[in-house]
Amino acid sequence: MTHNPDNPNALLLLAIALTGVFAFLQVYSVQAVLPLLMQDLQASEVQVGLAVGATVMGVALMSPFMGMLSDALGRKRFIVGSLLFLGIPTALLAGVQSIEMMMVYRFLQGLAVPGITVVLIAYIGEEFGGRAMARLMSLYVSGTVLGGFLGRFLLGHLSELMGWRGAFYVMAALSLASAFFVWKQLPASQNFVPKPNIQTALSTLKAHLHNRYVLTACALGACVLCSLVGCFTYINLYLADEPYRLNSGQLANIFAVYLIGMVITPLAARLINRFGAARTVMVAVLLSMAGVWATLSAPLWGIVAALTVMSSGVFITQAATISYIAVNVKEGRSLASGLYYMAYYSGGTLGAWLCGLAYAGYGWHGVMALLLAVQLLALWIAGKGMVKTKMMKAV
Repeated sequence: MTHNPDNPNALLLLAIALTGVFAFLQVYSVQAVLPLLMQDLQASEVQVGLAVGATVMGVALMSPFMGMLSDALGRKRFIVGSLLFLGIPTALLAGVQSIEMMMVYRFLQGLAVPGITVVLIAYIGEEFGGRAMARLMSLYVSGTVLGGFLGRFLLGHLSELMGWRGAFYVMAALSLASAFFVWKQLPASQNFVPKPNIQTALSTLKAHLHNRYVLTACALGACVLCSLVGCFTYINLYLADEPYRLNSGQLANIFAVYLIGMVITPLAARLINRFGAARTVMVAVLLSMAGVWATLSAPLWGIVAALTVMSSGVFITQAATISYIAVNVKEGRSLASGLYYMAYYSGGTLGAWLCGLAYAGYGWHGVMALLLAVQLLALWIAGKGMVKTKMMKAV
């Protein structure tokens, strides 16, 4: 199967978007059932937060290694194989008897994700250029947004229908079906050049660790996911408590705010091309800060609106940051993406842990204060790091 690098067809656009969906279907799904897990597995707030963070940690640890392997061996096989592997620990989650075993299987889920995310970004960067690349990157991020929403939405509502254990079997079946679809629809690489020499990979790694574009993107990515995971993990416990008392299905519905990201993220490509990554990121971070502050609103609809604003800023920031890497890094793209995702998901793991401590000690107000501090750091990084480096150019 071949493709036009300047004008990708509709089926390829769909394949790219759905790969993003399937990659993120499992990553945050348990957020919708955290109150149930606390009850059934006798877990604390910090422990259920770490059940979210375990997957994120697995993604962080595997990302740079998957970049090296993919640079040596190819793209499509890693994407399809990782989707297949993802279904195994997802099915095993249905039988866990302790929160510790849930963390183990959630960690294994995380190990599979970089074979999809890191490799797909490298694939897009190699196979497409100009506006087509920006379009596909934004489409991929939109897919990850939809996947993040659907994972929480499906697990939350399926748990209401058949219990959370049965729901995990359904989620595992979806992962296996997705592997078959992507295998059939994603074209083989045309521009991939293998780099099997480990010495080459290590020298590329050294270069990236001294590359200001890569380091700035990594630092921003860590702040972005720290705030997103912290916010959307512990808002569930806040809304499951008095006075809101939401059940798992209702908590799953809250994640519908993610769908605004499917509208916002494609627009991000236009903002990036017109104003550059730095200005786009700074405005997006300020938007996220306003959303976090507005979660103090008492009525439920006000909190939902605040979460919509907060997540929109995050999605724009992510789209700008990964496009920034794709434009400014020409060699070892997969490894650069891997380093970015290692930092990004390390930030998410840190967010799950630190915000858990903040929630246990000070409730939602403690989480909110921590999130605002992290976003202030992101604003400083964008201002000091991105403005003085090469801006994204209209392509």
